[in-house]
Amino acid sequence: MGSKLPRVVRMVAAATAIGLAAACGGGGGQASPAAGGDPAQPVELTFWSWVPDIQKAVDQFNAAHPGIKVKLETITPGPDGGYAKMLAAVKAGNAPDVAQVGYDSLPSFLVNGALEDVTEHARDDAATFVDWQWQTGVFGGKVYAIPQASGPMGFYYRKDLFDKWGIEAPKTWDDFAAAAATIRQKDKDAYISTFAANQAPWMISLAQQAGRQWFSTEGDAWKVTIDNPDTRRMAAFWQKMLDDKLLKTEADLSNAWYKDLQTGGIVGWIGGSWGDAIIRGNAPDTSGKWAVAPMPQWAGATTFTSASWAGGSASAILKGTDNPAAATEFAVWLNSDPRSVNTLLSAGYGWPSIKDTSQITNLQKDDTVFPFYGGQNIWDVFKESDAAVTMDWRWPPVSDALYASLTDNAKAAVQGQGTLTDAFVKTQQAMVEQLRAKGLNVVTGG
Repeated sequence: MGSKLPRVVRMVAAATAIGLAAACGGGGGQASPAAGGDPAQPVELTFWSWVPDIQKAVDQFNAAHPGIKVKLETITPGPDGGYAKMLAAVKAGNAPDVAQVGYDSLPSFLVNGALEDVTEHARDDAATFVDWQWQTGVFGGKVYAIPQASGPMGFYYRKDLFDKWGIEAPKTWDDFAAAAATIRQKDKDAYISTFAANQAPWMISLAQQAGRQWFSTEGDAWKVTIDNPDTRRMAAFWQKMLDDKLLKTEADLSNAWYKDLQTGGIVGWIGGSWGDAIIRGNAPDTSGKWAVAPMPQWAGATTFTSASWAGGSASAILKGTDNPAAATEFAVWLNSDPRSVNTLLSAGYGWPSIKDTSQITNLQKDDTVFPFYGGQNIWDVFKESDAAVTMDWRWPPVSDALYASLTDNAKAAVQGQGTLTDAFVKTQQAMVEQLRAKGLNVVTGG
């Protein structure tokens, strides 16, 4: 283990330099060479995913590719057991050809030997996709996954109430805190948002936007820098808001949270682009009262910066597939063909991973989404947000442990057991231990 793992880990980290070069230097964005077989004897592929209604996109692919037949198997979301099932299937030799894997979990899959190198089949597709999203599936200059969608962040807010209270959508985090204070003065039962200690991916997105990456490599070692000045500034900001009683502390995506969306107990949410469907689905009586603004910026920022909730998801080609060319062709088509992307966008799968969205009609005119937000084209906000996601954020090969540790430590801080800054310090210590437990060299910094 001592010799194999460091080599794989160096491949993970090499994506920062080599993967970025591959993302920016691809071909003209043409599809990979056709890999389909004889329509009378089509290549058969299995695809695992948990995206609602993705069967429609699979049917569209099958209709357009008679030489390939894809069978969809709907599984439990990855963090809830889907990933464990995938890794077990790879080990047993009966894994699907293609599977939905979060950007944050791809390094773990690589370290576990669960990804197939499909560089030769995808070498001309890089230019089709947003650079930072393409980079998530490239390790050591080799392609293992095709980006599917991201969750760029924005600020959903009750525009009717903000207007009533004379509050403008916050442009900076200082504006956000001031708006939170005004809301508490205007309505004792209302809060600008909740601090969701149950959502490690949400807290990580706040740190990502704040500026400093958490994981990188230095020589043959992983460098862990969770405890850094930018993250400390972010943690201190939210800690002060908690100390000043300006936030609720209930879990988001919970029954209590949904009720607060419906009643105006919570009038804002820093959330991903896919959050639109959640608000519409759980607070339908508030239609026409919401709007979306860009993610607030830190004072002194010279360029607009944003983040993506847990990165996003990819269509990964799993180790052991008998048909890597066909699997890659399907993954590329699924995530780039306008027919498929329109279908998936309607299902709320996230922000498209392709650069050219001019043929994605739902982004131009959406009679379901836009009226809920008072006629606003909210996708313009998320397009700007996705383009402003930092290129140098790296996920570690221990993302599950990262989520668990940060959630436990943040919950403790919210309950008065230390501060949020303490929570991030403890999480750094836990990640150092986790990486060393895998036999890896680790250094720390800030």
